[in-house]
Amino acid sequence: MQAAEILGKLVGFRSVVGLPNDDAVSWIRGYLESHGIAVDVLPGPEGDRSNIFATIGPKEAHGYILSGHMDVVPATEAGWTSDPFILRAEGGRLYGRGTTDMKGFLAAGLAAVPKLAAMPLRRPLHLAFSYDEEAGCRGVPHMIARMPELCRQPLGAIIGEPSGMRAIRAHKGKAAARLTVRGRSGHSSRPDQGLNAIHGVAGVLTQAVAEAVRLAGGPFEHVFEPPYSSLQIGTVKGGQAVNIIPDSCEVELEARAISGVDPAELLTPVRKIAEALTALGFEVEWQELSAYPALSLEPDAPLAALLEALTGREPLPAVSYGTEAGLFQRAGIDAIICGPGDIGRAHKADEYILIDELMACQAMIEALGAHCIA
Repeated sequence: MQAAEILGKLVGFRSVVGLPNDDAVSWIRGYLESHGIAVDVLPGPEGDRSNIFATIGPKEAHGYILSGHMDVVPATEAGWTSDPFILRAEGGRLYGRGTTDMKGFLAAGLAAVPKLAAMPLRRPLHLAFSYDEEAGCRGVPHMIARMPELCRQPLGAIIGEPSGMRAIRAHKGKAAARLTVRGRSGHSSRPDQGLNAIHGVAGVLTQAVAEAVRLAGGPFEHVFEPPYSSLQIGTVKGGQAVNIIPDSCEVELEARAISGVDPAELLTPVRKIAEALTALGFEVEWQELSAYPALSLEPDAPLAALLEALTGREPLPAVSYGTEAGLFQRAGIDAIICGPGDIGRAHKADEYILIDELMACQAMIEALGAHCIA
């Protein structure tokens, strides 16, 4: 099957983040097994979603991981000119949800399988396809935890997020949380009888803003834009009417961290202020929504040199968006980003990938296979 045909199959699976993905997993497994590839389907703790791990070549040798996520964001944006879950070809472009982010990379990797399977590989290539990346990289940690039983220590992992087929060595880490504060409702004419949850949260918001200002003062890592860690409040929800004391307020916030900084720790000062509200009679719930570490691959790392040789372009120092790469690096596996498409097309109506980009990615993966023969 050609990459575009495989992409059509993958786009047709509505593997929206947070939902079951059995249909996509079953099809990918069947495709790989039809080419003689052994596949491990790794169910997550949710029970209705799975990761996939497959090895092409000698399992006992050190090799490389091709990593991508099978889930996509919902296709609820206005402006789609065709069904988001039916691949549409037009003028060298392939439209559909996930074409760029990031089923295009999966399709290119799967299209390369017949050629890779026929190569006398001395080092293996591993396909590591995850679930729920779009919810904050929730699926891949379960697969990484089982990596020691699935393969020998890999030489590196290529995370195929859309990068215009130019390798990227670094990105920031991220942590996101949801704070829920519950007070006591009542009529606004008797504030003495209620407990205003929005008023309670006000101090938390002030602390979050103060932390954001403090972080802008450094430390700095100038490969990033902005070159410092950051914190922001994303949503605030509370109250029913102006004359009702609000009994609950919900806040979602996130932190993005430069290399060497734990993004979850950046939220700690805010969390402490929130939890102190219990002394005033509020109920406080802090829920971690997502967390993944930064990626920072040294310029002289062998994996960076390999990707430069495979793509013919020097790797970029860093990007603003996050990926699963930092989780592989934290597990002791060098990681780098390189995949087809443009991140600017992701999560938008009429998301698309160029056929030429698919072909370039497949060629890169097949060139990696040739490298593993030597």
